[in-house]
Amino acid sequence: MVREQKQKDKALAEQISIIDTLARNFKNVFVANLNSGTARVVRLAEDYDVQAVTDVMEGEFPYDPVIKQWIQENVHPDDREKIAEALSFENLHRVFSKQSEYSGTYRSTEGGELHHYQFDFRKADDNGNIVAGFQIVDAIVEGQEALARALASAQQANKAKTTFLNSMSHDIRTPMNAIVGFTALAQARSDDQAQVQDYLAKISTSSMHLLSLINDILDMSRIESGTVKLQEADVHIPDLLHDLRTMIQGLVKAKNQNLFIDAQDVVHEDVVTDKLRLNQVLLNIVGNAIKFTQPGGDIIIRLIEKPCSIKGYTTYEFSVKDNGIGMSKEYLEHIFETFTRERSATVSGIQGTGLGMAITKNIVDMMNGDIRAESEEGRGSLFTVALNLRIADRFVEPEPIPEMLGARALIVDDDMDACRSISKMLRDIQMRPDWTTSGKEAVVRAQDAAEVLDEYKAYIIDYLMPDMNGIETVRRIRRVVSAETPIIVLTAYDWTDFEDEARQAGVTAFVSKPIFMSELRSVLTQPTAKDGVKGPKLEAGRRRTLDYSGKRILLVEDNELNREIATAILEEAGMTVNTATDGDVAVAAIDKAPSDQYDLIFMDIQMPRMDGYTATREIRTLPDNRKANIPIVAMTANAFEEDRQKAYKAGMNGHIIKPISIEAIAKVLDEVFAAKRS
Repeated sequence: MVREQKQKDKALAEQISIIDTLARNFKNVFVANLNSGTARVVRLAEDYDVQAVTDVMEGEFPYDPVIKQWIQENVHPDDREKIAEALSFENLHRVFSKQSEYSGTYRSTEGGELHHYQFDFRKADDNGNIVAGFQIVDAIVEGQEALARALASAQQANKAKTTFLNSMSHDIRTPMNAIVGFTALAQARSDDQAQVQDYLAKISTSSMHLLSLINDILDMSRIESGTVKLQEADVHIPDLLHDLRTMIQGLVKAKNQNLFIDAQDVVHEDVVTDKLRLNQVLLNIVGNAIKFTQPGGDIIIRLIEKPCSIKGYTTYEFSVKDNGIGMSKEYLEHIFETFTRERSATVSGIQGTGLGMAITKNIVDMMNGDIRAESEEGRGSLFTVALNLRIADRFVEPEPIPEMLGARALIVDDDMDACRSISKMLRDIQMRPDWTTSGKEAVVRAQDAAEVLDEYKAYIIDYLMPDMNGIETVRRIRRVVSAETPIIVLTAYDWTDFEDEARQAGVTAFVSKPIFMSELRSVLTQPTAKDGVKGPKLEAGRRRTLDYSGKRILLVEDNELNREIATAILEEAGMTVNTATDGDVAVAAIDKAPSDQYDLIFMDIQMPRMDGYTATREIRTLPDNRKANIPIVAMTANAFEEDRQKAYKAGMNGHIIKPISIEAIAKVLDEVFAAKRS
């Protein structure tokens, strides 16, 4: 027993000695041959007692402390355990005994630079020698990582494509199903005129929804591909907001909602931006507010100008607030992603493409702006868009109105922010404003001002107020003020419905909300102007009667159905229509016709033999001056702004987007023939 114990002790001592030698050799490998060298390691007896060695070392790494320190100082923290395992006695024993080879990679931080190394331990020969190799493999690892990123990106793109196609298929089929279904029903019940009219109305609604979806898909595709470019030009902010009001007031009225539009601290009314894209942003946000707000709810649109740190620029903050159904916190995080909609029973019946907010976010990003969304289920939503816009060169400081210098004015509006904003503008032109949120109090103040012989020289009164509406307030104020005192009514709606009653009550002029400094000065300077400021002549959505009787038109269109539709619409308006089936046919027809044969050409763009642009250029070069200058209007499915610009560059006078409508034709004909008369 004693002898056997001595033999074991001796063997253990030899193994410990081998351990020391091994550690020294590996130290040389790490320190001297780190980059690409190899090193031979002393042979370790294949039958040594691994467990005994581990016990003796008490769990410590079985190599020289210098190597442990090197790992600590030069190996990336996440890879230190890997290197320690590679140099463990258990692993080395497996290599020595031909049980395995061991290789891997680690990241080195030696010298303050990050490099990827590959290490390799293997049995070199039958004598038990080990080869240990270390080599920089940065290029290989970076290539592998790039491939992994590319694979992940491709997988994500494929997933997004699948989601996009699934969503697009569903959203397109929904209105298409209605169009096909109601068309079949209309054909089956052609003898029931009232029912057919109902079906046609539903077909029209579904068609417009389908067109909106297609436009959104195309817009999103062009934005993501980088083909959309901002077309910056001078923009008059009052026109922008008044046009927005005109476009949405029909929808607001149809849902019996309350519309509030306000502008605060606006000093620079003219800026440089892309009006079309800015209008698209606002329409998308306001459209959602109207859509997701119940009848009787409130839509509040507000513009605030704020100081900008960039010289020559100003900051505009547009906000749209509603008290509609709101959004969940979970959905709010994805509101600006493509094809995302709140999936709840409350909104499941509301049509939408799921692209509007994604398009809006992309446009705002293109304009270097910021958009934020806040919402609470059942309480409504607030969207805020902040843009730094360049101030236009034509900025002019507002000057006082001589006849109103130092005069008192009374603002009456239940919105305190509106009262404060108008008061500030009046002070800027050196008037003395007072304000109240109550129609009844306004009447009392008017009476008091008359009694103390310090009368108000102008009244600015909101049309809709809770205690007493604007017309009744005007009627009572007129009893105590002279007929010459201007009383101006503010309204966010079309005033043609109540204009007669208002004028009989004593209203001098009407101004659309929000009111700006230029408009305020204009209406105070000429308070008896018949049409007021920015008064719509037609109610939003009301169809005008198109009458161009006697006008002779050449319609150039290669598609038979499109030709039939356009011909019917134009003839309905009293025009005489001849057709051409291609661009070259149109050029030949104009060349052969008498000079006064046609008053205007509607020109398709994409045609098989000669496109509309080429045909237009050919016509413009005809020797007959009258023929060469005939008005030519594009009637095309090329719907983008760059297509419009391309049409004008080719020599066209107008641009109508398919599917065509009576309103679109009326607008362009008015413009073309008005320009021709002038």
